[in-house]
Amino acid sequence: MPPAILLSCESLGKSYGVKPLFTDLSLGLSEGDHVGLIGPNGSGKSTLLKILAGCEAPDSGTRSVRRQLRIGYVPQEPSFAEQHSVDDALAQVLFDEGMDPHEQGGRIARAMGLGGFVRTDQVVSTLSGGWKKRLAIVRSLMLEPDVLLLDEPTNHLDVEGILWLEGLLKAEPRAFIVISHDRRFLEAVTTRIWELNRQYPNGLFEARGRYSEFLEQRDAALQAQADYQASLANRVRREVEWLRRGPKARTTKAKARIDQAGRMISELTDMESRQSKASAGIDFTASGRRSKKLVEVIGLAKTLDAQPIVGNLDLQVGPGERIGLLGPNGSGKSTLLKLLAGTLMPDAGTITRADRLRIVTFEQHRESLDQQASLRRALAPAGGDGVVYQDRSVHLVSWAKRFLFRPEQLDLPVSRLSGGEQARLLIARLMLQPADLLILDEPTNDLDIPTLDVLEDSLLEFTGALVLVTHDRWLLDRVSTRLLALDGTGRAEWFADYAQWESAQRRNEKEDVKSQRSEERLTPGGGNKRKGLSYKEQKEWDQIETAILEAEGQVTVAQVAANDPAVASSSTELQARYATLHAAQEDVERLYARWAELEEKRAQGVKP
Repeated sequence: MPPAILLSCESLGKSYGVKPLFTDLSLGLSEGDHVGLIGPNGSGKSTLLKILAGCEAPDSGTRSVRRQLRIGYVPQEPSFAEQHSVDDALAQVLFDEGMDPHEQGGRIARAMGLGGFVRTDQVVSTLSGGWKKRLAIVRSLMLEPDVLLLDEPTNHLDVEGILWLEGLLKAEPRAFIVISHDRRFLEAVTTRIWELNRQYPNGLFEARGRYSEFLEQRDAALQAQADYQASLANRVRREVEWLRRGPKARTTKAKARIDQAGRMISELTDMESRQSKASAGIDFTASGRRSKKLVEVIGLAKTLDAQPIVGNLDLQVGPGERIGLLGPNGSGKSTLLKLLAGTLMPDAGTITRADRLRIVTFEQHRESLDQQASLRRALAPAGGDGVVYQDRSVHLVSWAKRFLFRPEQLDLPVSRLSGGEQARLLIARLMLQPADLLILDEPTNDLDIPTLDVLEDSLLEFTGALVLVTHDRWLLDRVSTRLLALDGTGRAEWFADYAQWESAQRRNEKEDVKSQRSEERLTPGGGNKRKGLSYKEQKEWDQIETAILEAEGQVTVAQVAANDPAVASSSTELQARYATLHAAQEDVERLYARWAELEEKRAQGVKP
């Protein structure tokens, strides 16, 4: 018996202004389906997900939902009341659903544990983008939906966060649809792929299996479509020649042939109009320099804001080497790139660069882009109507089209461009500069899969040296010749490829679990008790002083609120504020107790 349909749509159509996103689109989600929704930027993926979630109405067509179906929707940019704590944000969801947060405290506790949140009182506005995304995901899961709809859930997540989400979705028995440009993520969690693209006859290509199987099926389908189009073009050419000879439509046979020729011409015109949009023409220019050592690093050490980034690091980069940097958010990857580029000085060690070394840098936050400048001036900062690329002049309109910009966009300010368009703009500027060394900090953010494929091929063909930071593990693994992993405590370790790094992570996690279980089995004060801190405990120790200071700050804020004369006459408000104060004080006491516990273990591990 086939699985039941949970959610479906028939003949959907949606346009913005005169531009149709999709027309006559039909699809269905069944029980247990794990679907990856992909497509070029601007193809309507987010809009389709909003329609399926019931957040937006289509212009035409119907959406059908099984009775009493619960849908969880995580938008690309989730919103929170910034003054809320993590606990408040989760409790508010229950309250909005008519549940009593006090009676449903178990749901909040499970969501906190699922997301890896330690402090319930941390203010949402202080969370990083990655932790806000985690909060949005567990907030949705807390209501136990039958269907989960996720729009770019890996945005802002570091590799550790993406692996957390992969584990979550792999174990998920419920159906879900996830929009993502992360090809390794899609390979890991999906069992079906939907590609939204107007090049297909009905605007959608469906394939069962993982992303790699989708690629094989799509290539076969596109080849069959191209073969049919070529055959149709030949038949149309013959019919057009026949029509030019002026046949008389006096007989039924001649009239039928003329009608058939008209239908074939119309079909071919439709197929040609649906051709896939051109991909960005990315091609970085290497200087051709063959110096064996472009950059040599010996004994490099750097601490930033009391956090050790690297210590005693040795590194040598030459032409053809492509080094990928791995590490959690905040571990210092961008800082190391700045050290290599020479925009930041080390605390110790030496960095020797080849004479007149040409370094081209892609900044993660795109600081070099003037948001008020027009696209025209951003593409050609020197002025004029052209640029010089690989020693030849290229007209500005042609250069813009190479990066998928339309001529009418040239006078728009950069601030009006999307994230993907700004990324393509920065790549276009960098391509004008011949480089010995490319330093790329998150160049894949906001890029769609077709552009990622082109970027990947360009980096593989680049003959200079490359140092790359990206959360796109598919690209990182394919492009890098070796990986350097930072752990956030100043340690750095080399790996041959991503699989070796992943294996090491699993091994470390098993060792941590084994050590923890050993400690739990041993009695306090026993001679065999493990001495010193584990890897995870060391990371907790490094952060606990900051956590204590923040918690004490919350106590001060709560104390002021509780002593506010304006609420002295309101027993309900006064009771609520004192409850907040007591919770904040308990949090401080808990952190101090944990600090003492870790300090004792740390002291046991220090050799006299």
